[in-house]
Amino acid sequence: MSGLRLTYLTLAGIGAVWPMWLFLAYLTAAGGSLPGMIALWTANDAVTGLALDLMISAAVLVVWCLAETLVRRNWLALVTIPATLFVGVSFGLPLYLFLRTRPVS
Repeated sequence: MSGLRLTYLTLAGIGAVWPMWLFLAYLTAAGGSLPGMIALWTANDAVTGLALDLMISAAVLVVWCLAETLVRRNWLALVTIPATLFVGVSFGLPLYLFLRTRPVS
């Protein structure tokens, strides 16, 4: 495995664990709830802008993954769609790049 692929895989692991750890810490804390988290995402313009930025980036990544998968026939790369939607862009993008850079037969 090349150094670049190892870097993508490492970043995918960090992007999956670190944000999810913080989400779960919030949800398991006293009073942590999904509606409460959504309220925090709209607490002010800065946070709302960041949340929208991540949602738009996730949508772009899903479209890119679908478009490239149809051309390259790298069907395994489709696992990055649920990875992006259920975990986040910080996991889905490096995972997609890791899968995209593998030799396809």
